[in-house]
Amino acid sequence: MVWDWFMDASVWIAERLSPVDIYQHGVSQMLMHKQTAFQEMSIVISESYGKALVLDGKWQTCTGDEFIYHELIAHLPCVLHGAPRKVLIAGGADGGAAREVLKWKTVEEVVIADLDGEVIDACREMLPEIHQGSLNDARVKIQVADAFDLIEASSSEYDVIIADLTDPIEEGPAYPLFTREFFEACRAALTPDGVLINQAGSMAPPWVRLLARVTKTMESAFGYAVAAAAPVPTYGSLWGLTIARTKPIETGMAPSKIDELVQEHVQGSLRMFDGSAFVAALQTPRYVRQAIDHEQTVYTLENPPALSAEGDRRE
Repeated sequence: MVWDWFMDASVWIAERLSPVDIYQHGVSQMLMHKQTAFQEMSIVISESYGKALVLDGKWQTCTGDEFIYHELIAHLPCVLHGAPRKVLIAGGADGGAAREVLKWKTVEEVVIADLDGEVIDACREMLPEIHQGSLNDARVKIQVADAFDLIEASSSEYDVIIADLTDPIEEGPAYPLFTREFFEACRAALTPDGVLINQAGSMAPPWVRLLARVTKTMESAFGYAVAAAAPVPTYGSLWGLTIARTKPIETGMAPSKIDELVQEHVQGSLRMFDGSAFVAALQTPRYVRQAIDHEQTVYTLENPPALSAEGDRRE
């Protein structure tokens, strides 16, 4: 993370989207900054987008546009399932995804599995605008644990799994969360009609190959995978949310049909999501579909990828 003080005394978070691209967020106040057992954590107030959570120098979520990401990552798989009862959120320490899942009348239990309890505690205290009480809801069970371990120990248990985890990377301790072994564990943890959605990285043309590899790996584990597009301004590019299941994923449902389902099953207001937003998100851009179709790499624990080609990873 780079902090620069300009002549107007503003503070800027400079996040590297690539070795040669930087997205800067203007910050007016630092509310918290600490090193947890796992990562550097900051909660700041940005000039344009309100309160924000920053982990290891990477912008995670903010009050100004989080609804776009959280409504899509929660309601896309719930609509595809139709009537989810039990949902697992891997990551999701800010409570935004849980907030949206809890709007489904059919949901009886939500499990949040995050490795860093200090981040959960900080979000509970300092980002109530995002979790809106979801982290304290009686239907929510919080497990401070490795999501991979928890999923591996589950069998046909969840209707929806939301992998709201780190950005895809090809090196470091988070790499196993993007391997076929992890996605096969997710498949085994899901009910027969279950749906997985995974935060799959940037759709920017220079970096789309990484998203293509994640999507191809999910497809190898499930049989079917579709990359949905999330237009989150503070992420610096169109973002990918890949959906996987063991049956075909219907991408051309009538918006009116989805609106009827939402009206019947969802309580509470929505700012981003409706039938038209569902259909739009699943109309994957052509260059992304082509990248996925042409990709041959499948991530596994046994054979991690070689990091040689420029543009194959996000630095």
